This record gives sequence, C-alpha cells and structure tokens, in this order.
Amino acid sequence: MADPATVEAHPTEAPPAPPATDARRRHDPRARGFASDNYAGAHPEVLAALALANGGHQTAYGEDEYTAHLQEVFRAHLGPSAEVFPVFNGTGANVVALQALTDRWGAVVCAESAHINVDECGAPERVGGLKLLTVPTEHGKLTPELVEREAYGFDDEHRAMPQVVSITQNTELGTVYTPEEIRAICETAHERGMTVHLDGARIANAAAALDVPLRAFTTDAGVDVLSFGGTKNGMLFGEAVVVLNPGAVRAMKHLRKLSMQLASKMRFVSVQFEALLAGDLWLRSASHANAMAGRLAEGARTVDGVEILHPVQANAVFARLPHDVSERLRKRHRFYFWDEAAGDVRWMCSFDTTEEDVDDFVAALREEMAR
Repeated sequence: MADPATVEAHPTEAPPAPPATDARRRHDPRARGFASDNYAGAHPEVLAALALANGGHQTAYGEDEYTAHLQEVFRAHLGPSAEVFPVFNGTGANVVALQALTDRWGAVVCAESAHINVDECGAPERVGGLKLLTVPTEHGKLTPELVEREAYGFDDEHRAMPQVVSITQNTELGTVYTPEEIRAICETAHERGMTVHLDGARIANAAAALDVPLRAFTTDAGVDVLSFGGTKNGMLFGEAVVVLNPGAVRAMKHLRKLSMQLASKMRFVSVQFEALLAGDLWLRSASHANAMAGRLAEGARTVDGVEILHPVQANAVFARLPHDVSERLRKRHRFYFWDEAAGDVRWMCSFDTTEEDVDDFVAALREEMAR
C-alpha cells in the first residue's frame, strides 16, 4: 500500500466559499437503510477531494493531471504493469473489460448469480456482443471444476467459444474468494487459453475481510483485467477498468469511448479514486462496513425464526424470514427482497452505517417477528 506521506499532493489554493444556490435539501440526512451500499452518500474526504480538483481548466477526456497521477496510485496497489481506465459506472466497467477480452464469437463463463448475468439488463450480451455461460454455484463462488463444465468446444463453430472466466470479489452473495481459490481458477483458465476478469464492485470489502493487499488476489493470483469499484465504498460516481495483463487486451481506449464510458471531465472521477487509494480511506471505510454487517448478522441470529443463508464475510447479510414480517419491517428500514417467493432478503451495510443503526434495526426485527 502506498504511504500517504509519499503520495504527491496536488497544490491548490484554498477553495472559495460555496456560492449561493436555489437548490434545497429534499431528504432527511439522518435516514438510514439496509437496501444497498449505493444508498449512502459520498464520504466527506471524497467530497473534499472533488473541491480540490475544481476550479481552473484541465484538459478533458483523461488528459488531465489527476488521471495521469492516478496511474501511479493504482500501481502502488496492483503492481507496475497496471493501467487504469476510469469509467462512469460498474456495468460500463464490466462491459468494457469483457469486450476487451473477447472476440465477436466469444463467451464468458460466470456464476449463475453473477451481477453481469442477473443485474445488468443483458448489457454484456446486447452491448458487449458476447455470450454468457452460467454455472450454478454454492454461495456464489466458482471453482476450477465448475469452470470446466463450460470450458469446452473451443473449435466447435456451432458453439460460442469460451474465452473468459469472470468472477466477482466479493460475490453477489457476500462471500469472499481466498487468494488461493482465485489462483486456482486463473491457472485452470490460462491452461485452456482463457483469460480471467474480476468484477470488483466491492473489492475493498474483500481485501478488508481477507486482511491482504489488493494485489494478493488480483495481480499475484493471475487475474488479467478487473473492474474496480468506488461508488459502493464512498465515491460520488465512477468506477475503473484496470488492465493487469496488457497482453490480454486490445484497443481499451477505443472500447471505452465506443461503450459511452469516456468522461469528458475525468479529473472528477480520478481525484475520487486518489482520495480513496492514496491513503487508507478505502480500507477504513470497507472495514467499517464489514464490521457493521457482522454486528447485524450476530444480532439477527439471536432472533427466533430468522435464518442466515450464507457466510457473512463482507458487508452483506442474506436472511430468510416470513414474508409478512419483511413487508412490515421494510416500512421502517428500507431493504430488498432477494428471492421474494422463498422469503429471502438482503441487508447491506456501508461506510456510514453506525452501531446504533444496526441495533435499532435488530430491535425492529425482533419486534416484528414477535407480532
């Protein structure tokens, strides 16, 4: 990890006082929910960084000082060959990354529960022009054996060619791959001439849970390209595609533009990542969110009739409880059904979730279960 003291700060004059505005606050800033870590606002340190990047003119479309410096910030975490391409959002990052790894006849092996399969409105297939080959998994994690179920028919012109394995860290079900598990998947993929993409929408939470550097389960494990998440960890907007193996991709700049992911004022994406990664904000925020999820799971387990469905390893808790209880509880604290027919729900914690938020939720859960 980069020492914050050694990371060059961008000199700037003190920002002027905020201008008057006709905008009005239209929400209660005390409100908290457990629906998504995207519900949280931007971290104050990220907002402060945005102010530092504001004012004056900087070259557009990524030719600015902040995006240039961001390369070194990412390389401090992921190694000297890493190249970062900031984008607008997570779906865009995944589509750009997967396009860079596939031919027009290519396919991607992924978990059935993967975000690219379930929650991206078909964008990888419709926009990226590739085929997803999905595999049922336990707790959302692929294994070399599961990859091999779809890693065949490379010379069969009647079948989309498996070219990429895509894994999510941490998974959509809140579980975490160890570096050894990812290394085994990468070895299996590379032996078959395939590459590996890692969807890291919550990559900071995984590193915090494992207590290892980011490169331990990415660069050092053999991952070729990753989508690096920032929004779920306190950024206002923006994600990134990070190329770890330059030989695995081509035309990244063109694909980013073609996929409508080239930000004109990119400095405002890049400076947010610098605020997260130049010091330890990324780790502090993710560790806190994980701890709050652990506290929530511990409290929920003491409530009769509540079943925790998956290991709680990061900042997500999946539970099963009566449908009518969930409906009443959702009116008090917002969260989502995961499988409404089964009564499965998802509770997410974020960088600004407090112990009081968690304890109030558990108390409300206990009350509703007792009704």
